[in-house]
Amino acid sequence: MPSADPVTASADRRGPRATLADVARAAGVSAKTVSRVVSGEPNVAPATRTAVLDAAQRLQFRPNRLARSLRAGGVSTTVGFVVGDLGNPFYAAVAGGVERVLAAHGLTLVIAAAEDDPDVERTVVDALLAERVRGLLLVPAAADQSYLEAEQRLGTPVVAVDRQAHGLVADSVVLDNEHGAYDAVRALASAGHRRIGFLGTNGSLATQQERLAGYRRGLTGAGLDPDPALEHVGPHAEDLDAAALHLLSAEPRPTAVLAGDNRASAAVVRAAGIPLDVTLVGFDDFELADALGVSVVAYDAAEMGRRAADQLLARLADPSGPSRSVVVPTHLVRRGRLAQ
Repeated sequence: MPSADPVTASADRRGPRATLADVARAAGVSAKTVSRVVSGEPNVAPATRTAVLDAAQRLQFRPNRLARSLRAGGVSTTVGFVVGDLGNPFYAAVAGGVERVLAAHGLTLVIAAAEDDPDVERTVVDALLAERVRGLLLVPAAADQSYLEAEQRLGTPVVAVDRQAHGLVADSVVLDNEHGAYDAVRALASAGHRRIGFLGTNGSLATQQERLAGYRRGLTGAGLDPDPALEHVGPHAEDLDAAALHLLSAEPRPTAVLAGDNRASAAVVRAAGIPLDVTLVGFDDFELADALGVSVVAYDAAEMGRRAADQLLARLADPSGPSRSVVVPTHLVRRGRLAQ
């Protein structure tokens, strides 16, 4: 016998959600009185208020505040945040910074993932906008965000996070990717390394392109010629382990690697084994990096989130002002061989 669909089965087991009219009948009052109580309006007798609240609790009634606000001509208090990959700790840290700022202003954060897929980005963004979010924070994955121009004209502010938007004039908060990678390579060259590899994740993403540009500039600045055999930027994160093994099998073997993000760093660690027999600098700090002696290009991801939230709040206050871009600095944290 085929198993029941879990969503349908769940719907069959539960009764309808209690309405305002249900609470009114249970409390023996009018629907208007219930509305005044749940809205916190004054001039309701204490006994009546208690009866309404007791009935609402028994029925597990929750008012639809969004619908009520929109009917009254108000706006949503929800802000949408479309990230790349929910499994990446970077986005969790950024979202934490965003949430703390928004909460202080009575706004709620809703997070959705586009998995760095251009087609999924549009679908997820449209779903959030259909919920009438007050503002949108977006980690761009598609090559063009011009589809958001109409939404901006309707008053929804858009802030690009981690990557610049394309085809759209929008506020942004990004990292100083190129300079962070440049500093890392110069530090490796100063430590005596001449065969320095680069492992990136998705070459179509601006962040990886900027870090690769910084890597190359660091090499030339140290008098070293970039070697295409030592550059591996895959189209998909799933290919990282194979790419890391291929990079470390080059002849002559690289003595150091700059990893384009925390997932690339993990791939190098898996390929090289522990203890590491290659000097690794990772762009993004990651769990156990200090224990493994892995140097990192670090930054304050929570601060990045706070700045993004500030940008959105400023745009809500001044929709007509010029677009603003905030660049969050990076710094090299030396560990292991680079700390010696």
